[in-house]
Amino acid sequence: MINFRIAFYFSLSLISFSSLADGNITNDSFNKAKKMLEKHVYHDNRLTIYCGAKFDAKKNIEMPAGFVTTTHLKRSKKVEWEHVVPAENFGRAFSEWRNGHQECVDSKGKAFKGRKCAEKMNTEYRYMQADMHNLFPAIGAVNALRSNYNFTMLPSVKSDFGSCDMRIDHKKSQPPESSRGTIARTYIYMEQSYPKYKMSKQQRQLMAAWDKQYPVSKWECKRAKRIEKLQGNANEEVNSSCLYVH
Repeated sequence: MINFRIAFYFSLSLISFSSLADGNITNDSFNKAKKMLEKHVYHDNRLTIYCGAKFDAKKNIEMPAGFVTTTHLKRSKKVEWEHVVPAENFGRAFSEWRNGHQECVDSKGKAFKGRKCAEKMNTEYRYMQADMHNLFPAIGAVNALRSNYNFTMLPSVKSDFGSCDMRIDHKKSQPPESSRGTIARTYIYMEQSYPKYKMSKQQRQLMAAWDKQYPVSKWECKRAKRIEKLQGNANEEVNSSCLYVH
């Protein structure tokens, strides 16, 4: 009888948890997520999200014609895995990120907070951080300069990377047109999947507009299905759009 009650309440807790979110609940390792993406998702389509740069299995970047950067020169030679919705945007919803935790103390006895503490202490944060639907390959220098900035339109700003029309100014970023639809559907997915993450009204309006203006590609559909198979949950925002792709 006792075992039955334990099983019953355990099943209720699972139902309650699953009703809260449709996000990643299978892998909480960011490093594992990056390896799976490289090996099982991008193995036959090694192109970065913002600049369309080619990269190989050793993370080496083949610079697109006309691409330039004046900062983070070493990182410009390697691909990195970018959180399109920056980790800080959802990370600050966790108290460990904002305030730290009694167990977040380094070897010298100094307390720390932020991403490192959230990653150490909170499983829900780790699942969000490792969600492959929100991870994309990017030239390291672009990833570094984009930082945790939200997207907007910057019509009077010039590209920071020559032929790659990625514009960054006053802690805001405007991505190239080729990536805007994918970015929008990723932001929408994250908000729909995780109660902890909410867009601002302005950001939500921009993403809704980009979603309509820039339709899904065959590759975006294939990518979403591959991740769904590996991670166990779907990006319904992409999948619903893929019904009309032939």
